[in-house]
Amino acid sequence: MPRQFYPAGEAAKTLGISLDTLRRWDSSGKIKTARDSSNRRIVPAEEIVRLRGEPDSEHFSARNRLPGTVTSVKVEGLIAQVELTIDAPARVVAIVTADAVEDLDLRKGQAATAVVKATSVMVQH
Repeated sequence: MPRQFYPAGEAAKTLGISLDTLRRWDSSGKIKTARDSSNRRIVPAEEIVRLRGEPDSEHFSARNRLPGTVTSVKVEGLIAQVELTIDAPARVVAIVTADAVEDLDLRKGQAATAVVKATSVMVQH
């Protein structure tokens, strides 16, 4: 059975924000939270889905994340091309620096996430 609520720290990590940002969003009404029996802040799973812009959500967030698997890495000089096969039926190709490939230790067959913002695609590991 899928989880219905997440502790605030885990919710913040899933959303790619700090715990302080989650608290500010709660205060401003950007995110709806609840309290558990110990009065700790918890976040409903549907709020995480809404803010991440995942399927079945009517909203779309700037924090678009497309989990997938690295299918190729081509390094030429300072530039590298990283190809991901996205878990959903899609494929994303990102042009990143060779340093980024080295820093992220990207290799074929490895799980990675494409983070999409505007016209740029970044790779997260």
